[in-house]
Amino acid sequence: MTKLLPIFVLLSCLVFLAQAAEQVYQNDELTITKLEDNMWVLETNDNTTMYLVEGTQKALLIDTGTRIAKLDSIITLITKKPLEVVISHAHHDHDGNIGFFKEIWMHPADTVLFNKAYQGKVHFVKDGDLFDLGGTLLEVSHMPGHTPGSIVLLDRKAGNCFSGDAFGSNHVWLQLKPLSPIQTYIESCLKMEKLMDSGITKVYCGHYVYVKKPYDKSYITTMRQLAESLSKGTAPAPQPYSAKVGCPNPMSVTSGSATIVYDPDYIKFQKTRTGNGYH
Repeated sequence: MTKLLPIFVLLSCLVFLAQAAEQVYQNDELTITKLEDNMWVLETNDNTTMYLVEGTQKALLIDTGTRIAKLDSIITLITKKPLEVVISHAHHDHDGNIGFFKEIWMHPADTVLFNKAYQGKVHFVKDGDLFDLGGTLLEVSHMPGHTPGSIVLLDRKAGNCFSGDAFGSNHVWLQLKPLSPIQTYIESCLKMEKLMDSGITKVYCGHYVYVKKPYDKSYITTMRQLAESLSKGTAPAPQPYSAKVGCPNPMSVTSGSATIVYDPDYIKFQKTRTGNGYH
């Protein structure tokens, strides 16, 4: 019996994982998979990601992807509860379908990037705000760097963080316009590490389709250490980055599972202006 125990435990784990990751909907544009009892991931055919979290009274949609026909109607196939919608940051691959919803929540620092054509009502969130879904609380934590108004949503009870692009999905684009000092991102990483020391164990990123798993603290630490080495000029040799991401000649550096894309001219600018408050 003792020899069979490890096999039994392994089979139990496999059954649990199979039940936890249950595909519940699919069309040509979108696949929805149930990851936890009250949480689903929505992955689009152009590699964007949304998350749906349900409480006993309400549900919350985190981000809206780029282009999915009848997204609002599709959500009602998963939950009939009143829906609130929050965007992690105001890039089109995260707020592209806000037009389906009469009101949304976002951080005010990203209004400089926001789609001005949106006709609905915009509510602003701040660090520490709570979305009470009934039995499930999601807490806003401001994590600037990727954009000035990037936020993450924390489900402390479940140990989950929904991070948008605040820490990337194996790689993070920093120094897009409007530009933020690299130190801003480092401070956000440090803040996230402290949160993970206090009970957050899983970081569900904004492009889950690329990784198919939540990140743990080691990923955030690797990102922070890479950013620190970049700010000190001790990072690995940079490589040209193929996509244009808001600067003429973007570069990237990689360490382990982490890649940072940055503006080499702005990095130089920061170094020459440290006496005037730049980092």
